[in-house]
Amino acid sequence: MNELLTTAEMAEADRLTIAGGTPGPTLMEHAGRAVADAVRAEQKRVVVVAGPGNNGGDGFVAARLLAERGHAVTVVLVGDVGRLKGDALGAFERWRGPTVPAAPDALKDCDIVADALFGAGLDRPVEGLSRAMIEAMNASGKPIIAVDLPSGINGSSGAVMGVAVRATRTVTFFRRKPGHLLLPGRVHCGPVDVADIGIPASVLATVDPQTFANGPELWGPRFPLPRIDGHKYSRGHAVVVSGGLSTTGAARLAARGALRAGAGLVTVASPREALAVNAASNLAVMVRPVDGPAELSAFLVDKRRNAVVLGPGGGVGLPMRDQVKAALESAAAVVLDADALTSFAEEPEALLTVTRNRKAPVVLTPHAGEFTRLFRSIGSDSKLHSKLEQAREVAKVSGAVVLFKGPDTVVAAPDGRASISDNAPPYLATAGAGDVLAGMIAGLLAQGMDGFDAASAAAWLHGEAAKAFGPGLIAEDLSEAVPAVYRRLYAVLGA
Repeated sequence: MNELLTTAEMAEADRLTIAGGTPGPTLMEHAGRAVADAVRAEQKRVVVVAGPGNNGGDGFVAARLLAERGHAVTVVLVGDVGRLKGDALGAFERWRGPTVPAAPDALKDCDIVADALFGAGLDRPVEGLSRAMIEAMNASGKPIIAVDLPSGINGSSGAVMGVAVRATRTVTFFRRKPGHLLLPGRVHCGPVDVADIGIPASVLATVDPQTFANGPELWGPRFPLPRIDGHKYSRGHAVVVSGGLSTTGAARLAARGALRAGAGLVTVASPREALAVNAASNLAVMVRPVDGPAELSAFLVDKRRNAVVLGPGGGVGLPMRDQVKAALESAAAVVLDADALTSFAEEPEALLTVTRNRKAPVVLTPHAGEFTRLFRSIGSDSKLHSKLEQAREVAKVSGAVVLFKGPDTVVAAPDGRASISDNAPPYLATAGAGDVLAGMIAGLLAQGMDGFDAASAAAWLHGEAAKAFGPGLIAEDLSEAVPAVYRRLYAVLGA
């Protein structure tokens, strides 16, 4: 169940289910029951804040079922009864309890609030009475169960549409929506329960979702597992291009990440001025003298060196740009991070011209600041108001896989597929963590994963390693936490 459905895709799933013989009221009944089941027996006084759409209809069903179970339930209707129609009207007509007009003080004497005001399809700013009710729910201090998505959150982008409910728990239906994982939506949801309301998984073949929650279910079948007849040369050779004497640490972090990710061999391509420092600081990682683009080109002629990372501690400017171009002219898979991206900020087309026509994988790994500097026009396009849409657009125009970093890391492929990670703990925000991630991507590319799978898998592993180590994490700890994560992953994958 790793598929994430946009508002339009969920509507199509509903339509296909109804066309297949399941009545709309039945789906609404099941949805309302799932919401009612989330209310604990001791939470006797329940207020359901309902809107005039189908989300409100789910709330009316929950209200009726809770009343039948002995709860004291009041429905607060935001809007005119005359606006109710279809299945929502039918659910309202079956509700026999008290319905009161919307007013903030209607929440003062309850144990819990069910937020059934807006669903995932909200695409306009919340104003007027609806805004007042959302603010009242947040100010009430009561637990809030959100129906489908906290009211005020856009289901496809995770954006707050002016104001949004801060839910204690969210009950959604069939599949999660991107807004459950993308920030800031995710922090408004609390734990998310996914309820089966009778929509068959078979509808996904027609809906064809292209957005996924990142995890082994997505890329596990293609993950490079150790083989009894394998050897270091069969597991690929990753190269990390080092910066100068004072910035070698970033390259060494990336190299360690590539090695821990499973690459059979890893070499730091070091400028001669930093050769001694790099050589003295590495054991299993090899170090070779490589200065400038010409020497890098010659070094990558050997096709056994099949993945290369540029950017960590590499320096910003023309020399880095020339090295990037040299790497992109090779047959190796290329990961561009940090300084390798910023070096093209004034002329991004010089980078995209090369990446969009390349056969071997390219993975771009910007954080928000790097993304803005490199892709100003895309980041400022008001039509692309979500991180997911922005990453997809860059992947499309660049021909590269884009890993847009953050607590809600998005990986987007040129063909439209995208994954969203939700497993990064807050202590992963530490200097050098991105360098390790770049190396891990290269380590998986070296073992034959494609760009989308390698970037998605590395992002997930990165988050899991941080969780495994726990608070106090620094970048050096990430690689050392990977073996424990691999042991759990291999067990899941049957290795």
